Amino acid sequence: MSSPKIPTARSGRVESFSYDDEIVKLFVIATMIWGVIALLLGVTIAFQLADWRVNLGLPWTTFGRLRPLHTNAAIFAFCGNAIFAGVYYSHQRLLRARLFNDVLSRIHFWGWQLIIVSAALTLPFGITTGKEYAELEWPIDIAITLIWVIFAVNFFGTIVRRRERHIYVAIWFYIATIITVAVLHIVNSLEIPVSLFKSYSLYAGVQDALVQWWYGHNAVAFFLTTPFLGLMYYFIPKAANRPVYSYRLSIIHFWSLVFIYIWAGPHHLLYTTLPEWAQTLGMVFSIMLWMPSWGGMINGLMTLRGVWDKVRTEPSLRFMATALTFYGMATFEGPLLSIKSVNAIAHFTDWIPGHVHSGTIGWNYMLIAGIFFYLVPKLWDTELHSKKMAHQQFWLATIGLVLYIISMWVAGVTQSLMWRAMDDAGNLVYPNFIETVVKIVPMYWIRAVGGTMILISFILMMINLYKTAKAGKKLAPVVYESLPLDDSSLEPHASVHRKLEGWPMIFAVLSLIAILVGSGIEIIPSLVADKYVVKVSTVKPYSPLELYGRDIYIKEGCYLCHSQTVRPMAHEVVRYGKASNAAEFVYDHPFQWGSKRTGPDLARIGGKYPNMWHYKHFYDPREVTQGSLMPQYTWLFNSKIDYKTLPKKLSVMKQLGVPYSESEITNAVAMAQAQAKTISDDLAQSGVPVKVAEMDIIALIAYMQRLGVDYGSSQEGEE
Repeated sequence: MSSPKIPTARSGRVESFSYDDEIVKLFVIATMIWGVIALLLGVTIAFQLADWRVNLGLPWTTFGRLRPLHTNAAIFAFCGNAIFAGVYYSHQRLLRARLFNDVLSRIHFWGWQLIIVSAALTLPFGITTGKEYAELEWPIDIAITLIWVIFAVNFFGTIVRRRERHIYVAIWFYIATIITVAVLHIVNSLEIPVSLFKSYSLYAGVQDALVQWWYGHNAVAFFLTTPFLGLMYYFIPKAANRPVYSYRLSIIHFWSLVFIYIWAGPHHLLYTTLPEWAQTLGMVFSIMLWMPSWGGMINGLMTLRGVWDKVRTEPSLRFMATALTFYGMATFEGPLLSIKSVNAIAHFTDWIPGHVHSGTIGWNYMLIAGIFFYLVPKLWDTELHSKKMAHQQFWLATIGLVLYIISMWVAGVTQSLMWRAMDDAGNLVYPNFIETVVKIVPMYWIRAVGGTMILISFILMMINLYKTAKAGKKLAPVVYESLPLDDSSLEPHASVHRKLEGWPMIFAVLSLIAILVGSGIEIIPSLVADKYVVKVSTVKPYSPLELYGRDIYIKEGCYLCHSQTVRPMAHEVVRYGKASNAAEFVYDHPFQWGSKRTGPDLARIGGKYPNMWHYKHFYDPREVTQGSLMPQYTWLFNSKIDYKTLPKKLSVMKQLGVPYSESEITNAVAMAQAQAKTISDDLAQSGVPVKVAEMDIIALIAYMQRLGVDYGSSQEGEE
């Protein structure tokens, strides 16, 4: 094969170069492997919600352990590897330069896979921080930071050695992604280690909630949205062989999205004890997101104008067009759900998982499929193995996703209407929470079936791409020739933005400023102003045994099905008790407000039931609540409390501002053993063996019985 040459006026200055496509192939292969694992885990937990027996009775196979593994595998393993594959392929070609350093590329690849394996080895064993989408413990957080820095160095190093003066729109989105994800990860992951596998968040209560959902929402924004928009801006024009519809719309789309998105996190915390102004800001900016989001969708779909016949026949274009459609749907639904009146209905229900999956499956999976159907034949220099199989995959994925979304819409609205139903006397029509659970189990089965169809569609894609690559051939690196970058490529009469595209480092700084403005205005006042959390003297730190029990609660992922905050709504106050106050959570590192109510809220559970009820409930939930979907936690009755860890835990909490005395830290073990004996003595009256005082179940019961008891019916004692 002859080497392509780019004509130049000064052939004496011509440089030869080739692209590193081997690293792209590695990331493509990793995407396929982790993708099927992520979807398999998703199907598993879907069936666990439909039938509790699918939890298998093992500690590492319960919903609470597997759900964080599913989300991390889907976001960071499947989508993450796809991002790196697409970025490394397009980045080189847009800049006409080989990646900055081949060694850094390999360290990036293998380091990222090691991080994923570390997640797979820790999360099923309950090693977690308990913060959604940021569950990985501190050693892995540090590894993520290091690998992300390596990615950034490789990315920006390639920009420095580019042979194109102006950076294309796709690179704008890549830059915003790299910068913002770094800021989000570092700020949200600030924690103090207790041991190699345990740490406590630097933030507590309201502040922790705000930082977490500033991170959580923008992890979706800047890991599942902006990089994929960058890939969309490169691969759709390439696959359609048409230029992007509107350059001006691209500019508006990018800057408005980057600036507005970062403000939207508080819409996850509406009707909580977060300051009202922060909630309102989150809602307003979420609604404003309609404009840039749909601007991107329109730009992508209009790029396909004139090639709609090819969209119907070419798998890559078909998946890309469908991805843009689902992106438009998801980015309409997101702002809709941020409106307070709608959020009051949808939050804590299954409507939210339906919304999330319309984005991750409809947008991310569909776009990845379209990109890979374009990319893999090029990387292996062959034709796609089977268009028929690709079309079968398309219909399986689309129908499965529609079943998933509709079942979750129906389940979510049903839950909400049943929760809030009250008669004329002000009494709950459905006072027993389990009534609302039993009603929606058929929807859980439909979701599981839909998820299975999506999994099968992905397996079809794996087979198709594997056979495509197998039929291809290993190519020798293609050598290109080009002039080095110099001042001759400047455009003196270009627009301001066009000139800015020639100064990528300034572009990166401006992107950083755009995301820091909203972040600082929302977060800093809530972190430094005491007026947002007025302490109540009756709220005391957890006892050593209760703190240990709280760690078990987090370890088992109980926060994934139970919330711990009562919203100021009539039906919630009647069902759960007094509305929550920010003062209740000042010692919660991390906060435990939750985001889904598969089971009832636990903010006021303390003292509601005797110790024996909790004992039976954790051993076999069906014994006390017929129809419960909760798994059994029999291992808690056989695993011993590790009392020796308590002084260190209390010491770290004291560093975080929890007012433990030196005496309490020194005597933590004795205090915990005394409280455990009190609970076990009470259980012994019902025939429970006294030796249970040594087991984890006692600590968990202690924590359950503490929840809500500190915050009395009056505001007396405020400090």
